[in-house]
Amino acid sequence: MQMGIFYGIGVGPGDPELITMKGARILAQCRHVFVPKTRMEKESTALAIAERYLGSRSEIHELVFPMTNDRAELAQRWEEAGERIAAVIRDGADACFLTLGDPFLYSTYIYLLRVLRKHVPGIEVTTIPGVTSFNAAAALTEFAVSEGSESVHIVPTADNIEAVREALNIGGTVILMKVGKHLGKVLDLLEELGLLGKGVFVSRAGMEGQYIESNLRK
Repeated sequence: MQMGIFYGIGVGPGDPELITMKGARILAQCRHVFVPKTRMEKESTALAIAERYLGSRSEIHELVFPMTNDRAELAQRWEEAGERIAAVIRDGADACFLTLGDPFLYSTYIYLLRVLRKHVPGIEVTTIPGVTSFNAAAALTEFAVSEGSESVHIVPTADNIEAVREALNIGGTVILMKVGKHLGKVLDLLEELGLLGKGVFVSRAGMEGQYIESNLRK
């Protein structure tokens, strides 16, 4: 039996109209749609963004990936999710996995794809890129991500605040993601380095509750 195709679809940062035409087309024709969520009782943000593009016969499969730093637990979740998707693929049906932003930027899709490559040799994969949150933030604030030969650094703030300092000292544009509860420390650091007036802050870009601030002193 011929195996199905696995599609990884980046649904963008929040605005449903930022999904690519290719992503929308594949979603409309793919029956098995796998969606990530952080806990069982919570709705999937990726699904909420993409649901208008689903076909009438779409079957939704929820995959829970808890917000934890326990690598063993995460690895087990990736394996379990991979097996559920692999079962559909081996049965000859196509499967889609939705991910916020872009599939290859801080996404669960990266780990899931590795599991599938390991357990389903020869699997056919098509990855559809998505608009990143910082692309959306730049558009909302008219903030140039890079000009001329300037460098760009993407830093996951939640992991290490000192990595933020190092990136800021290098120069160029620094994109700080996963700021969360570290916002106070980030603002203090920007003020210390005299950069508070050169940045912008965007939260929930394209979603309900979107917040934009170009004056970080507020």
